[in-house]
Amino acid sequence: MDRVATPGPRNSLWSWPDAKSPLVVVRNYLVILLCRISPSLRLKNWLLRRIGVSVGAGVSWGLESTPDVFWPERITVESDAIVGYDATLLCHEFLQDEYRLGDVVIRRRAMIGAGAIVLPGVTVGEGARVAANSLVTEDVPAGTTVAGVPAEVVSERAGGPDLGEANAEQSAKPDRAAK
Repeated sequence: MDRVATPGPRNSLWSWPDAKSPLVVVRNYLVILLCRISPSLRLKNWLLRRIGVSVGAGVSWGLESTPDVFWPERITVESDAIVGYDATLLCHEFLQDEYRLGDVVIRRRAMIGAGAIVLPGVTVGEGARVAANSLVTEDVPAGTTVAGVPAEVVSERAGGPDLGEANAEQSAKPDRAAK
């Protein structure tokens, strides 16, 4: 986590124009606003890549999901991950006397539930799940489920993440076209 001191009589949010170009923040905000309301996953992934988010193949962003508007380039979402409805990925925290920056990494096939908030410096492990409305303040181990404020591990998959689970379930379903 990077810490940047902001001396002076006011809190660190007053120093944001010194930290990031206001024009870049406006551009990011407009792109993210469009992504929040667009139902097209392809359009969202394409637009977010244009402002610096590292987006893997098959990533799904729910409606109203919000990546960091100031430092989107510090976000990595790996293949087939899900960022749920109204979830927020933050790479910055403006505090009284400093602001903090940290990368947010969502590993392959991880799921972030609706309304969850992931704070700076957090990695959500491969195949991990974050329950709806949770506040994630520290790394989430692969294959676990976390929930709460702050989020805590509530379950683990024996042997780690079963990333083939979705494929096995799909192949077990009867083929309707064969009928």
